[in-house]
Amino acid sequence: MAGLKHIDRYVLSKFLKTFVVTFLGAVFIFLMQFSIRYVDDLVGKGVGIGVLGQFFFYAALSLVPMALPLSLLIGSLMTFSNLGEKLELLAMKAAGISLFRILAPLTIVVGLISVGSFFFADNVLPKSQVKMWTLLFSIRQKSPELDIPEGSFYDGIENRQIYVEKKRGDLLLGVVIYDYTRGFNNASILIADTGTLRMTDDKRNLVLDLHSGESFESTQEESRSIRHSNEVIPFRHESFSHKRIIIDFDANFNMLSSDFLETQYVSKNIDQLQATVDSINRQTEAFCQDQVTKFKSNCYTGASERFREYEVSEIDESKRAFHPDSVYAALSVNNRLLVAHKAQQLAQVSRNEVEQKYYDILWLNSEMRRNGIERLKRFTLAFACFIFLFIGAPLGAIIRKGGVGWPLVSSVLLFITYYIIDNTGYKMAREGIWSLEGGMWFSSFILLPVGIILTYLAATEKKLTDYKFFRTLFNFMGSLRKKKHGQTATN
Repeated sequence: MAGLKHIDRYVLSKFLKTFVVTFLGAVFIFLMQFSIRYVDDLVGKGVGIGVLGQFFFYAALSLVPMALPLSLLIGSLMTFSNLGEKLELLAMKAAGISLFRILAPLTIVVGLISVGSFFFADNVLPKSQVKMWTLLFSIRQKSPELDIPEGSFYDGIENRQIYVEKKRGDLLLGVVIYDYTRGFNNASILIADTGTLRMTDDKRNLVLDLHSGESFESTQEESRSIRHSNEVIPFRHESFSHKRIIIDFDANFNMLSSDFLETQYVSKNIDQLQATVDSINRQTEAFCQDQVTKFKSNCYTGASERFREYEVSEIDESKRAFHPDSVYAALSVNNRLLVAHKAQQLAQVSRNEVEQKYYDILWLNSEMRRNGIERLKRFTLAFACFIFLFIGAPLGAIIRKGGVGWPLVSSVLLFITYYIIDNTGYKMAREGIWSLEGGMWFSSFILLPVGIILTYLAATEKKLTDYKFFRTLFNFMGSLRKKKHGQTATN
């Protein structure tokens, strides 16, 4: 028994070391990919290191659900591949320890990780996403860092474009400013030989001192537009030796309120998501019932009252209520045209109203699906982590090739396959083509049989090369590798 406990510690230490390293590496890689996606919003804003550090920290927390399954897959596959290559796995089996007994400590640990991922996704992830998106929107709203280039127009200041021919330290030479604060048709132009630009102490305004220049400003009314290309536009000309301009330019970082994200699905836990789904379902049902009742009431009640507008007194009241064709036949030609025209108008109004309500219902269904998908993600993440253990560990025991090459390539290919399948199910559920449960559990339904089959093959000492398909695949990849090595040696 003591020997078995020692083996448990040995297997766990091998697995946890690999898992931690691959987890941190996966988070780093996904974080770099995320940063490249939003690089335009982050670069050139003059944001402090502290703000960027917070943003990347919350972004890293938001990427844990994607990095965790991949790191579990790589960690389990590499651990058992190394054990198989060093014949340690064979020695354990020779000592009478079955594969399931070897997997027992890993199953417990991964089970705890899966449970932890569930609570992480339900409690930590919503808060981190709210913080991350709030910081991202705040950075987007911040004015760009002031850096006027030489020889090209700078449009980082709202409603203004500045051209500087050359710069000598803080001195600007050959300054041209186009001011569009009064509209494009009322633009003013300032030209100066030299100028200096500085920021006020509160970093809310720019002070521009211009020397030896002139300005041209249109005097036409802002609401008036140019009707003809040859129309003479009045303008004001001014020459100056010194002119100071104060421009609104808030260079401070102002944190936006996160209230606008509180109602979004990214900020809710399971209970809140379920409450939102139930509320939308009740709202949709009441909305549809109200529209059906209203539509029936508008179409089938009050018909006899509408006919009172026309001279049909010779028609019996009961026939008017129940035989509209007879009432319509008794009308004069002019009244028939009026009735037909009014009926067409009413039908068009009803159609427009129904179309508008239809789009409202589509929006409600879309919100319901988004909240339902986010709720199911909590469960599918935990289940995927558990499944990847019974895919990676048996596959590593079957391959028995240690190192980084084969295990890493196999893990990445498996994860890409999982991601494609999971993303397909997600899109199907989001668009309403599949049910929410079918779409979000689609990848699990595919991976679970794969894990069972691989576990069976590893437990019964089967090899992939025992099957013709895998034997052909491995031979083909081996021939490609030999061909590449031969070409390298020739060169």
